Amino acid sequence: MSSIQNQRIVLASRPVGAPTQANFRLESAPVRDLKEGEVLLRTIYLSLDPYMRGRMSDAESYAAGVEINHTMVGGTVCQVEQSQNSNFAVGEWVLSYSGWQGYSISNGEGLLKLGNNPEHPSYALGILGMPGFTAYMGLLDIGTPQEGETIVVAAATGPVGATVGQIGKLKGCRVVGIAGGEEKCRYATEVLGFDACIDHKSPTFAQDLATACTQGIDVYFENVGGKVFDAVMPLLNAKARIPLCGLVSQYNATSLPEGPDRSSKLMGLLLIKRIKVQGFIIFDDYGHRYPEFAQQMGQWVEEGKIQYKEQMVEGLAAAPDAFIGLLEGKNFGKLVVKINQPIEA
Repeated sequence: MSSIQNQRIVLASRPVGAPTQANFRLESAPVRDLKEGEVLLRTIYLSLDPYMRGRMSDAESYAAGVEINHTMVGGTVCQVEQSQNSNFAVGEWVLSYSGWQGYSISNGEGLLKLGNNPEHPSYALGILGMPGFTAYMGLLDIGTPQEGETIVVAAATGPVGATVGQIGKLKGCRVVGIAGGEEKCRYATEVLGFDACIDHKSPTFAQDLATACTQGIDVYFENVGGKVFDAVMPLLNAKARIPLCGLVSQYNATSLPEGPDRSSKLMGLLLIKRIKVQGFIIFDDYGHRYPEFAQQMGQWVEEGKIQYKEQMVEGLAAAPDAFIGLLEGKNFGKLVVKINQPIEA
């Protein structure tokens, strides 16, 4: 039996509304010995993302929920600590889906090699990984922005929104972000290069957004929903496009919003203005185009055309609180947990 102890966080119970610490449990158990063809992965970085809230539910979705007492799912960047697989060397970095735990055992399937000494290994969880890929394909393939058009993106300083806006600028568009608070809005304009950023916490939010979008909205990258979409809806131009990648404002909801049923108004608007709304699941729909994305985004990052911000928290035990804060909009940048120190060369 291996002397290595693996700590993991499991789903202790399904949340009703917003998750709490009680929905998670930290466990420890020894790591078993490797079999032929297996590798032991040491998790260095864990990605925290809004989609994980859906995995805590047993409601029908595009992917199965986490079972009670099973490890929480999540993308990870790991190093090979032990290897009984000739395709993987000790110390090699890989992108995996090991979840909320310090160690995992893999037969090598589904691991993406990152090399022996990547300059920014955690970027594979953000700008060069799922969030960046989501922004790239959602905006360019579904949003199809044209030079001079107006793009609006909510959660503008998050890993997806920040990338959407910067790609929009590279394509010659006017970009308006929506974020929570003066600091985030200032970052969007001064660092990311957005033309404007509107604070959704402002009592005059809808009016402020209309003032910033005097030519209407041609592309709205939807990842929030709720009151943000309410403010966007009357500003949408004819033939506007809405890539739909998330609805974070609704993830903790236990019922539909109160008030009149506005679905007929929305459907009428979509018809009259011929608006395209398309949901997408990034790797299901676009996995075959990842090499295209990786080459282009890697070039943009290297050339300094895309800015990227990480928020790093330390230790597996900090993951539940950090995740709860993420759903409340408390993160600033791509949220990553550093689980272990890298293996020394």
